[in-house]
Amino acid sequence: MRTRRLPLTLAVAGALMLTAACGGGSGDGASPSAGASGSSAAGEMTPVKVGVLPIVDTAAIWLGKDKGIFEQHGLDVTLEVAQGGAAVVPAVVSGDYQFGFSNVTSLIVAASQGLPLEIVAPGNFSTGDTKADIGAVVSKDASITSPADLAGKTVAVNTLNNIGTVTVSEVVEKAGGDPSTIKFVEMGFPDMPAAISSGQVDAAWVLEPFLTIAKNQGAHVVTSNFAEVDPNMQIAAYFTTKQYAQKEPETTKAFSDAMKESLDYAEAHPDEARAILSSYTEIDPEVQKAMTMPKFSSENNTDSLQQMADLALKYKVIDKKVDTSELLP
Repeated sequence: MRTRRLPLTLAVAGALMLTAACGGGSGDGASPSAGASGSSAAGEMTPVKVGVLPIVDTAAIWLGKDKGIFEQHGLDVTLEVAQGGAAVVPAVVSGDYQFGFSNVTSLIVAASQGLPLEIVAPGNFSTGDTKADIGAVVSKDASITSPADLAGKTVAVNTLNNIGTVTVSEVVEKAGGDPSTIKFVEMGFPDMPAAISSGQVDAAWVLEPFLTIAKNQGAHVVTSNFAEVDPNMQIAAYFTTKQYAQKEPETTKAFSDAMKESLDYAEAHPDEARAILSSYTEIDPEVQKAMTMPKFSSENNTDSLQQMADLALKYKVIDKKVDTSELLP
C-alpha cells in the first residue's frame, strides 16, 4: 500500500486521533505502595494519572470516575487528556502517567520495538454490526460501493501504518481487491467530511462522531472495516509498563478491577455512557444522540489481539511476529 501525508487543517485533529505512537524513555512510574484496596494506608487514596484521549472510546473511564468506582477501589484518579495519541505511550513508559489508553495496533507496534508494556483492561470493541459500527470507510463517489472498489483510490486515515490502514487493507483483500494499490493519506478525523465532499480524497476511514457527520453530509458507508474483519474486534486497551505492574502490583490490580467494573457499568447503562460524553467532548448534541457508541466489555479478546498482531505483520506495520500473550498479565 502506498502512503503520503496531507497537512492537517484543524488544530483539534491531533487531540482526536485514535492512535498511540511509540517512543520515550524508560522508567517505572512508581507511586506509593498501595494496600489491598489500592489505598496506601487505611482511609488514604492512592493517586494515579491515566493518559486518555477526548474521544467516544474512553467513555467508560470517564463514567467510572464520575460514579466513584475508582474511589471505591482506593484510587484517586486524574485523567490527563493527551494532545494526541502519540503522547500516551511515551508518557506511560517515562512514568509521567501510571496508566494509559491506546488502540491495540499501537501497543503491538510498541511491543515489536521492545517496549515492556502490559494490558491491564480492555478499552472498547466493535459493535459487530456491519450496518452501524463505530467506524467505517465512507465516500460520496457513486462508483465506490464495495471494499474492492477502494483499490487504486485515495483513502484518508487518521494515522498511517496503524489500525485503520491494516483493517481497511484486510477488507479490501477479502473482497478481491489489491490493497497494495490503495493510496492512503494521513488526515485528522475532523477534516475528513469536508475532504470527501470536496473530492480531495475518494474515501475516508472515519470514526464517531465524524462518521455520523459525514453521513449527514451525504456520504455513504462502503465498509464497516472493524466489524467485517472481526465482529468481536478489540479496538483498544488500558495499559501500563511491566516494571510498574511488578513494582506496584496492588495499585495495578486496583486499577484493573476498577476499570473492568467501569466497562461493565458503561455497557449496562448505555444512556449514561452516551451522556458522559458531554463532560469531556464538544460533540453537537444532535450528533451525540444519533451516533453509534462502541461496545464495552471487561474481558480481553485474546483471539482478536493476536489477529491484529498477525495483520500488522501481514501489512508490514511491524517487521516481526508479536505474541500478544506477552502483552497480558
